[in-house]
Amino acid sequence: MFASLPVLHDPFFYAVAVPAVLLLGISKSGFGAGFGSLAVPLMALAVPVPQAAAIMMPLLFVMDVLGIAAYRRDFDRSLLAFLVPWALVGTVVGTLLFRAMPSGVVAGIVGVFTLLFLAQRLLFPPRPGAKPPSRAAGALLTATSGFTSFIAHAGGPPLNAYVIPLKLSPVVFTATMAYLFFIVNLSKWVPYAWLGLLDARNLATSLVLMPLAPLGVWAGVRVARRIDPVWFYRCVYAGMLLTGLKLVWDGFLA
Repeated sequence: MFASLPVLHDPFFYAVAVPAVLLLGISKSGFGAGFGSLAVPLMALAVPVPQAAAIMMPLLFVMDVLGIAAYRRDFDRSLLAFLVPWALVGTVVGTLLFRAMPSGVVAGIVGVFTLLFLAQRLLFPPRPGAKPPSRAAGALLTATSGFTSFIAHAGGPPLNAYVIPLKLSPVVFTATMAYLFFIVNLSKWVPYAWLGLLDARNLATSLVLMPLAPLGVWAGVRVARRIDPVWFYRCVYAGMLLTGLKLVWDGFLA
C-alpha cells in the first residue's frame, strides 16, 4: 500500500515532518503556544503548502481530542462563546479564497502582524490596570485567526494578539485555546474534502506520522501545568518571534 506513496520514502520529508508534528503537539498542550504555527511552514519545505495542511488534518484531530481531554474543566466559557462564531466566519472566508490567494502571501501577512504585535508588547508593555483590547478588535483578530488557520493551520498569532492581553492564567489560556481550535479544525474537514485535499496519499502519510501526535501533547501538558506564568508567556513570545520570522521569510523573501 505505502509503496505507491512516494512521499513516504523521502528522507527529507521525514526530516522536516517529524519536528513539525512534535512542535504542533507541544503547542496544542499550551506550552510553547505559537510554535505550532511553524508546523506547516516546516513541512512545506518538502511538500506544497496545501498538501502539508492536508497531511496535518488527521493529526490535528488526535491532538485536539487529547488537548480538550487534558483541560476539560479549565476553559473560559464566556470567552469561548465569543470567539467561536468569529473564528468560523474566518474559516468560511478561507474556504472561499483558498484557491484565489497564494498561501505564501497569507503567510507573509500573518508574519508581519505577528512581529508588529510582539514588538508592541515588548517595547510598549501595557501599564498596570490598562484595559484589554475591545470586543470589536477581538472579533476582527479572531476572524483573521480562523482564516489563517484554514489556509495554513496558523491561527495562533492573530488570536494571541487578542487573548494574551486578557491575562488569563496559563491553564485557562491553554484550555480555552484547545477547545476553540478543536471546533475550528472540525469545521475544516468538509471544505478540505470539497477542495480535494484529503486524498488517499495525504491520509496515508498522516497515519504514518500519527504515533508522534500524542508524544508532543503529553510532553507539553506536563510542562504547562508546572510552569510559572512569567515563563509561560515568555515561551509564547519566543514562539511568536520564530513564527513571525519564518512566515515573513516564506511569504516575501524566499
